[in-house]
Amino acid sequence: MWSNKAKTADSQGLLPGRALFGPLFLMASTPVAAVLFTHIFVVDAGQWMPLAEKFASLGFLETMKQIWPSPFDPAALQIIFTFMAIQLAFIKLVPGPKAYGPITPAGNIPEYTDNGLTCYFLTLALYVAGAYNGVWEGGFAYTHLPSLISSLNVFSFALCLVIYLKGLFFPSSSDRSVTGNPLFDFFGGIELYPRIFGWDIKLFTNCRCGMMYWGVAIVSYAWKQYELYGYVSDSMAVCVALQLVYVTKFFYWEAGYLRSIDIMHDRAGYYLCWGCLVWVPSVYTSQAMYMVQNPISLGTPLAAAIFATGCLMVYINYSIDAQRQEFRATNGKALVWGKKATYITAAYTTEKNEKKQSLLLTSGWWGLARHFHYIPEILASLCWTLPALNSSFVPYFYVFYLTLLLTDRAFRDDARCRAKYGQDWTKYCAAVPQLIVPGVF
Repeated sequence: MWSNKAKTADSQGLLPGRALFGPLFLMASTPVAAVLFTHIFVVDAGQWMPLAEKFASLGFLETMKQIWPSPFDPAALQIIFTFMAIQLAFIKLVPGPKAYGPITPAGNIPEYTDNGLTCYFLTLALYVAGAYNGVWEGGFAYTHLPSLISSLNVFSFALCLVIYLKGLFFPSSSDRSVTGNPLFDFFGGIELYPRIFGWDIKLFTNCRCGMMYWGVAIVSYAWKQYELYGYVSDSMAVCVALQLVYVTKFFYWEAGYLRSIDIMHDRAGYYLCWGCLVWVPSVYTSQAMYMVQNPISLGTPLAAAIFATGCLMVYINYSIDAQRQEFRATNGKALVWGKKATYITAAYTTEKNEKKQSLLLTSGWWGLARHFHYIPEILASLCWTLPALNSSFVPYFYVFYLTLLLTDRAFRDDARCRAKYGQDWTKYCAAVPQLIVPGVF
């Protein structure tokens, strides 16, 4: 039976100790890492040696005491709460068609308003209009970044605590699971689809804060470079343009994202909510962050080649997701690469003992490997990092991190599906043997 109570799939993945030591280590280390990242990129202009020398001379605790900004900086708090208030209003007020998530283990079907792309364009237009007319500083996301991350650390921990207590005492639906391990429940979350006053928490944190701010932040970084040097370097232009293509693709496909592992499997807790509110602004935007004080010149041929390759990777990533989405929407009747689709019919049972089935595509992109779509995603991130050339290894951290994250996610998804579909998943794996890399892995 596919169940909210089954934790076997949750404990699987690339990293050991997921029930206790993993969450404890991540919750202790990632807030510190986010502060260190922003200090290196903003205060030390993307150079890691000054901070390393400070650690060597002062020690870890004294250094952290000196570089950790106040979480109660008025400007940072104003930016955070203004941005969040706008996004909360847009979620409710901007019209759009209804979109539905997949059926849950408890048999529920979450409902959303598919207005993400409109909200995204409205947000960017509002930011540019305000910056152009002097309502706010165009480069605010970079100028106030260390304080923003410090404030978001505190806010996100508080939000995760609220979500945890809500899941314990006031769950939004029957899709909840309490393991009895408070640390794991806080980290991994209790509720699958928590809502507060009608706002879906994961839609808010993942899409309308994390991804939405990603788009605003990188444009703000480019604006800041212009304020500093009087021009935007071609390296910054390529880096920001490729990320905007990626983020725009995300919001164009947001309804599909609401059917992805982040939403349909990962619960609302520290891992997901803190990650989107703090880790995305501090790490996912780090390549453009680095470019602000490092205006590298690529030259037109190299800049064009990197941009074209990056766009191709984003398109392939979208094409892979769209192919499966169309296959599911047509109940397996869509043509895949001009041919009749091949698939495995996988049966499962919900907690209500309802018999259901899923169609698992085994042709087209999805016949190459079970998670082939992670390859163009990683390569796209490499493309918007390449404008840094060999000036520093620091901007390349995100590519390494993303590779680790997606590989771990592939293992977790494999374990979840094996628990859900049983022998039918074994048949699917026989039809599509490789996990990520065709013919290799």
